Amino acid sequence: MNQNELNPDRSPQAAYGARLRRLRKGRGWRQKDLAQRMDYSAVHISGVENGSKFPTLRFSKAVDVAFGLTGTAGAFEHEYREIKHGSLLEGFSEYVTHEARAVELRLFEVGVIPGPLQTREYAAAIEAGYVQRGAATADQADERVELLMQRQSALERPQPPLVFAVLDESCIRRPIGGPAVMDAQLARLIEFASQPNTSLQVAPFNMGERRPLNRLVHLLTLADRSVVGYVESQTQGYLDRESSSVLPLVRAYHQLQTEAPSQAETVAMIEQVRKGKL
Repeated sequence: MNQNELNPDRSPQAAYGARLRRLRKGRGWRQKDLAQRMDYSAVHISGVENGSKFPTLRFSKAVDVAFGLTGTAGAFEHEYREIKHGSLLEGFSEYVTHEARAVELRLFEVGVIPGPLQTREYAAAIEAGYVQRGAATADQADERVELLMQRQSALERPQPPLVFAVLDESCIRRPIGGPAVMDAQLARLIEFASQPNTSLQVAPFNMGERRPLNRLVHLLTLADRSVVGYVESQTQGYLDRESSSVLPLVRAYHQLQTEAPSQAETVAMIEQVRKGKL
C-alpha cells in the first residue's frame, strides 16, 4: 500500500505522526502489528501517523509501552503534552529524541546556560520568568523543568556521550534566580568540567567578530556518525539533517573551540566570577 509522504516540520502533531511511523517501520511492524500491541485499530494508527487523528494521552502512553519508552526523555507522553499545551518550540521534541541517543553533543549558547548543564533551580527561575510574562502557564513551566531533568538523566548512561559546551561569556554573567541560584549554577559548570567525558569553554566578549556563531547551535553526532544540527529562532526550532547545511555549522563550531580559551582558563574565569573579582 502506498503511504503518503509526511512532513514533520508542518506542525508538532505532524512530527508526532512522522516519528511514530519511523519507529514502527524501524521495528519492522505493520500498522496492524502496532495496533495489536496497543489495543487500537490499524485505522486509528494510520490516522495518527498521517495527522488526521489527534493523539490522546491514553494513546501516547500505549505507544510508550509498545516501544519501551515509558518514563524516558523521548516518551510520546511528553510529545502529547507539548502538542496539547504548546509548551515547547516546534522541532524541539524531535531534537530531544536524538539527544537521548547521541554519542556526542556539541552545544553553543548565548545568554543562558545550556539545558543539559542547568541546575533545577536555574531552570525553574527561567520558567518563572515565562509565567510572569504570561508566555506560559505554571503547569507548562513545571512540565518543561521536569522534561529537562529527564533529558539530563538520559545522558547519564553506562557509556555516556561526549559533551562539548562552549558558552558565550554572557551565559555566566547574566544573573538568573538571584545570587544563591547563580552561584550554585556556576558551581555546577565547574563540576561539569571535571568529568572525563566533557569539555567546557567560555567564549569571552573580547573575541568580538572572531566568534563564528551568534545564536544557539546544538550539534548531535549519532551512533552511525551522522550529524544532526539544531538551531532556534524566537518562535521556532529547526532540526537539520542535511549535510550541506550542517557541515558549515560543524566547521564554525571547530573554529569557535580553537579561538576560545582552554578549559583550565575557563574554570579559572568562572571561579573569578563567583568571587565577584571579574
